[in-house]
Amino acid sequence: MQPVFSGMLHESVVIRNILSIALFLILFQGTAEAEQKIVAVQSIGVAPYEQAVEGFKSVCGAEIERIVISELEGADAAAEISGIKPDMVLAIGMEALSKVKAIKDIPIVYLMVLNPRSLLSGEKNIAGVSMKISADKQLHILRDALPEVKRTGLLYDPKQTGAFTKEAQNAAGRIGIKVVATEVHSSMEVPSSLDAMGGVIDMFWMLPDLTVITPETVEHFLVFSLENKIPILTFSEKYVEMGALLSIGIDAFDIGYQAGEMANAILSGRPVRSIKPVDARREVISINLKVARKLGIKIDEKIVGKARVVNREEIR
Repeated sequence: MQPVFSGMLHESVVIRNILSIALFLILFQGTAEAEQKIVAVQSIGVAPYEQAVEGFKSVCGAEIERIVISELEGADAAAEISGIKPDMVLAIGMEALSKVKAIKDIPIVYLMVLNPRSLLSGEKNIAGVSMKISADKQLHILRDALPEVKRTGLLYDPKQTGAFTKEAQNAAGRIGIKVVATEVHSSMEVPSSLDAMGGVIDMFWMLPDLTVITPETVEHFLVFSLENKIPILTFSEKYVEMGALLSIGIDAFDIGYQAGEMANAILSGRPVRSIKPVDARREVISINLKVARKLGIKIDEKIVGKARVVNREEIR
C-alpha cells in the first residue's frame, strides 16, 4: 500500500502545483492588463465621439485617460501625452490625429476620421478605422433602394474627396451606374455646377466634402432636388431631416468597437505595421418618406424595414 499511497501523494502535489501556476498566470495577466493605459485625445466632447468611446471601452478593458484639445489652453497635446507615458494613444477625430501623428514611439489607433489618408504618409505606428462607408457598399444599398437609378451626379474637390470619387466611379461601373462627377474648387462654384446637371442625372450623391457642403449650398441642393424631382443620397441623417431622400451614415459605437479590437491586438503584442487601416463596417440608413412621396418615389420595403424612417406619418 505504501507505494500506491506515495504515488497518489505525488500526483496530488503535481496537480496542486499546476493549479497554483495557472492561478498565478491568470492573476499576473489580469494585473498586466490592468496596468495598460491608453490616452484618448479628442478635439471636443460631442455625442458621436462619446458613442465611439463607449464602443471602444466595450471591447478594450485598458485604463483610459482623456485629453480634450479644446480644454488644453494652449498646451501641446504631444507633450501632455509624453508626460503620461501611455501604452497607446487613441486619436478621436481628424484634429486629434493631426495633433498626435508626429509621435513615433507609441502605438496610435485612430477613429472617427473621415479621410485619414490626407493626414498620414506611411507611419509604421498608426492604424485605425475611418468614418467612410465604402463606395461599393453605398452603391449596392442605392441599387436595392432605387433600382431605376442609372446616372448619379456628384460634386467634389479633388483635395477633399478625389480619391473617394475615383473609387465611386469604379464601383458604379461594375453595377451599371454612371457617375457624373464635376470638380469644384470653391463653394461659389457649386450652384451653377449643380444646376448644369438638371436633366442629366436621376440622383445626386452628396459627399462629405468641406468645399462642397456649406449651409448655403445645402439649401441649394434641397431646392434643386424638389424642383427637378431628383432624389439626394447623403451621408448624414440631419440632411434627411432637412429634405434629402436617403442617407447612408456610420455607426459611431461600432467604429469604436472596431478600434477596440485593433487596440487589443496591439496591446497583446501584435506589430502595428501588420494591422491594415479599415473603413467603417456597419452602416446606418435613414429615409425621409415624406420626400419620397413628394418626388413620386417608392422605396423597396426591405430597405425601409432596416432603415431609420423620417416622417413616416406623412405618407397617405
